[in-house]
Order: sequence, then structure tokens, then C-alpha cells
Amino acid sequence: MIRLLIVLLLGTIAAANVQRGLGLSYLGLEFYRQLENFTLADVDTQCAQDLAQVQLALGNNTNWALKMLDSWGSLPSGVLEGNTRSLGNYDECLRINQQISTDYTLQGKYCFARLPVGQLFQSTSNANIAVCFPTTCDSTDMDILLRQLMEQLGLEVDKTAVLVTESTCKTTGREPFDWLTIFTIVLCSVLGLFVLLATLYDYFFCEDPSQLPQLIKAFSARVNSGALFRISNNSNPNMINCLHGLRCMSLIWVIFGHDYIIALKSPNINRMDMFTWGATPFRMFIQQCINAVDTFFFLSGMLVVSSQFRAMERGNGKLNIPKLYLNRYLRLTPVLGFAMLLYVKLLPYFGDGPIWGTTMFDDYSICNKNWYLTLLYVQNFFWDKCISHSWYLAVDMQLYLLSPIFLIALYRWGKKAAAAIVLLILVLSSYLFATMIVNNYSMQIRGDAVKRGEPFIYFPIHVRASTWLVGVLFGYFLYLTKGKRFQLNRLVVWTFWLLSLSFLFVTVLALEPYAGLNATPVPIVNEAFFLSLTRIAWPLALCWVVFACMQGYGGLANSFLASPLWQPLSKLSYCAYIFHIFFENLNSARTHTNTYFSDYDVMLRFWGDFGFTVLLSYVVYILVEAPCSTLVGWWLSDAKKPKPKPAIVPASTEAA
Repeated sequence: MIRLLIVLLLGTIAAANVQRGLGLSYLGLEFYRQLENFTLADVDTQCAQDLAQVQLALGNNTNWALKMLDSWGSLPSGVLEGNTRSLGNYDECLRINQQISTDYTLQGKYCFARLPVGQLFQSTSNANIAVCFPTTCDSTDMDILLRQLMEQLGLEVDKTAVLVTESTCKTTGREPFDWLTIFTIVLCSVLGLFVLLATLYDYFFCEDPSQLPQLIKAFSARVNSGALFRISNNSNPNMINCLHGLRCMSLIWVIFGHDYIIALKSPNINRMDMFTWGATPFRMFIQQCINAVDTFFFLSGMLVVSSQFRAMERGNGKLNIPKLYLNRYLRLTPVLGFAMLLYVKLLPYFGDGPIWGTTMFDDYSICNKNWYLTLLYVQNFFWDKCISHSWYLAVDMQLYLLSPIFLIALYRWGKKAAAAIVLLILVLSSYLFATMIVNNYSMQIRGDAVKRGEPFIYFPIHVRASTWLVGVLFGYFLYLTKGKRFQLNRLVVWTFWLLSLSFLFVTVLALEPYAGLNATPVPIVNEAFFLSLTRIAWPLALCWVVFACMQGYGGLANSFLASPLWQPLSKLSYCAYIFHIFFENLNSARTHTNTYFSDYDVMLRFWGDFGFTVLLSYVVYILVEAPCSTLVGWWLSDAKKPKPKPAIVPASTEAA
């Protein structure tokens, strides 16, 4: 049956197309066979001489020349299934290092050529096919030669099209370490040495851990690992155990969603299946993983109130704002700065491959000119971001800087301030709605006049604050009802659970009718209503989940979310969020062959990325986060400063 189909297919294709297809199927062989017919006047002289050397060596069946020929790509298999990349053999090309004379060596240069293979199938599509040239040939030389080859094969090439760009080319040569790369390596070594020495001192020379010097305690892996893996089952009234599960599940959702983005950009041989997958309801659970970020904002707003209100109670309503800001900045920035160094300077040395850089989330060369925006936490206002997923940290920091306004207002004016915050939430949601309608901003990839609007409706603080403010109000509610037990009947509990689950699933699945290649694009009015309302509905649903778990109405949800096993990962969640893209970039960009897209394959990719992320997060936690957190806490603690002598007061006043 298969042979019959092949015969019928070939019978429908013109003989000329078959000949051209055979030429593309053996592209490297066809190139050197036609080389003597090319005009080399516009090609670099040394490039032309090296190509002649390769052609001569091929005639003698020389091994290195055969490898250069063998490393070329060809007409991709499965073009009709969407496979438009032929990667050839990357390592085989770059390993060519042939001594031509005593003072000259011919080396291989791997590039991608964008060739019009779609003409074989009555289409305008192009394919990226790997080619291997001598290093003396630049992209312009390759462009000239490949155009002549296409003419010999009878394929029309747009005169304005660029067949080869230098950015797709790779050679074995690497730039030497610059001073910042050396600094990064030295910094990692010094931190590792500190941890090693502190741990050895702790283990061999200190019997009582409480007597450790503060600096040793900060860097001891034994102390920090003990704190990390210590699981608490105590019923601390200030600890909400289900938050560990919420934080970890949101982190896992973010990593899983980002793995799908990587998988969709990978050189898949079955790209047409991706469109079929895009029409399934499951796709919405991946697309709406952005709601996990809203969970982080909700938790952040709630915890700001619960932690700072306790401090304000101890200080009679006063808030040390400079100390608040300094503590926040010094706890977050060391890990973020360390991540920038690893992403920009060390990631390129962890791997290599034919698609290195093309499937990554970021172009880390941007960091060379705007790194300071990230350390100032204002990168969310700029399209070119050094570490793109750090936009969340910028918004969270900006909201934290505004938090004293809401904290002081709630502490002094109570419910009146809460009512004003509710009004502010409605105003911000209305602003988001109006912005989308007036400017035609959308979060969807669309081909009409609607603009892609992430810089205006996804990253800025004023379109994200409503979710955080819901968390602030819920934190204030928990403060007012601290220690109070609510007796709710079963009907009320089930009603709130149904409402909460409805909000969660509607937020995820509401746009499902608009999914798929042939689906009608979501009207901008519908999307504006959806986006502005779901940023309130999602945190409201989480309010009930947290409240139910705290009050004993969580059932299985509380058993799962409040499990002590979440606690270590919850403590690593900040490092894991920052560094998970490191391994997703690395494990995808080092791909040397075509991949296959399916949910199961993405799941396999996820577990590998997640496992390495947890390991790296632990290392960074021991090297950077825990030591910095300990030292900052010690430096800013009131216990470090000399306490004033207590004044003598009457007994009645002291008792009061």
C-alpha cells in the first residue's frame, strides 16, 4: 500500500520537480558537482581556493573532505508535516581541521541556508538546511554560491532574499575569557571556598552550633542545609502551611509552561501536529500558566500585610520604611545579580549546538547594555530585558515599595482604607479594560490589526497591582480574624468551594473556543473583559482555598497543599524561579538532531529540567541566598544594636 502511494505521488509531480528534489536531497554532493559551472569572480579568492581543495580531495576520496560533504543537510524529511529544518551533522563539520600546508589549515564552518524547497510542493515556504563551508567563506560568499546552485537546479530565488546570514554560522573558535567571565569564575570559586571552610570548621571544631560565629554560621552548608530540610509540623499561628503547596504548585506550573514554549520552538519533525495540539482543551492549561504568576502576586500581597502588621504591632504602629526597603533589596538582589553573571557569562560554556541561541528565551547580549535596569527593578518597563522572566521581580519590588502606603492606611483607618483599596482595584481593572479597547492591545498572536500588547497590558505595575491588592485585603482580613474560628455549615462550604473552582476553571478555559488554527479570533472586547476580570477572579478563588485550609474546611486540598514535604522546595522556590530558564535554555539549545513534539516528550523534558533546576537551586541557596539572608538579617536586626537601659516606672503602670 505504501509503495502504491509513493508511485501515485511521484506520478503527480513533474519530472523537473523530481530532478530538483533529488538535487536538494544530495545538496552537498550537487554543490561540488556543479562547482565548476559557478562564476567565482565575486567570491573571496581564498574561499574559492579552499573550495577547490575540497573538490580535489573529494575526487581522491579523502576522509576529511568526505566528512565536509557528509555534514551537509538535505531536503528535510516530512516537509509536508511541517519539518523545515535539516540540521546535518554539526560536530562533523566543526571537527574538520585539515593541514593543507605548513602554514595553513583548512577548517569547517557550519551555517544555515534558507532555501526555497517549497517550490517542489507548490508552496512559498523555505527550509533551513545546514551547509558546511571552509571558514574563509563568509555568508556573502555562501549566498552567491548557493544562488548559483539554485539556478542550476531550476529553483527561483527572490533577489531580495538573504539565503545565509552570518549569525547562523558557527566555528570551533571561541572568544577568550573577558574580565567579567574571569570575575564570575573567581566569585564562584571564592564562595565555594567560604562554604567549604565554614562547613569544615562547623563539623570538626564546634560542638555546640549555637556558639558558632555569625560569619561561620552564614556560610556553613551544614547549618543552612539543616534549616532548608527541616520540616516543621508545629501549629504556629503565624504559619499558613497550605501556602507552601500553593507556592510550589505555581512554580511547577511556570516551569512546565515554559518547557512547552521551548518545545514549540524546537526543530520538530511533526510541526503540523502542533496545530492539532493547539486546538485541544489541554493547551489552555499551558497557555494560562501565566495565572501562576498571579498566584505569586496574591501570596506576596497577603504576606506583606501579615508580616509587617506584626512588626507594626511591636512598634506601636510605626514602620521603619528605610529598613524595610533595604532588607528587601539586599535579600533579593544577590541571587538575581549572581543569576545574571551565570546566564550571560557561563551559560555559553555549558553547551553548544546547531540551534544554540535560536530556541532560548532571551538574547543575553542585551545584558551588556541594560544590566542595570534589572538590578534597579525597572526592567518591566522596557521591551528588551536582560533576563526576561525577572519582570515579575520588578513588579513585585515596585509593589513592595508602595506597600507602606497601604499598610499605614489599613493600620490607621481600617475598613475605610479597605474600602478605598476595593475602589482602587476596580479603577485599575477598568483602566486595563479601556487600554485594551482603545489601543487594540491583545495577548493573542493574531494576524489582524490588533496589536500584540505585552509591554502595555502584561508587564507594567498598574495592570498587575489588582491581584496583589486582593492579597493585601485578604491579609488584612486574616489579621482582623486572627485566632477566630468560623463555624460554617456544609452548604456554605460546598457553595464557596464550587464558586472557587468555577473561578479557577473559567479563568483557565474561558478562551478555549477560540483555540486552534481555524478558530475565530477572540474579539478584543471579549478578551478585555476576560483579562481585566480574571486578574480579580483568580486571587478571589485563592482567598477561599487558603481560608478553607486554615479553618479546617480544606479536606483533600489541605492535606495535599499543607503537606510538610513541600517545605524544602518552597524555601528553594525563589532560586528555582530564577534559574529554571538556565536549564531549559541549555537542554534545548544543545540539541543536535530533529525532535518530536508530543505531550509525553515535553513531560520527559520537564522532569529533566526540573530535576537539574532543584539541584542548581540548592547550590545557589548554599552559596548565595542563605549566607546573604543570614548576614542581612544579622546586620539589620535590633538585637545587634545595644539596647537602652529600661526606665524605672511605677508598678501599676508596668503591669498595665
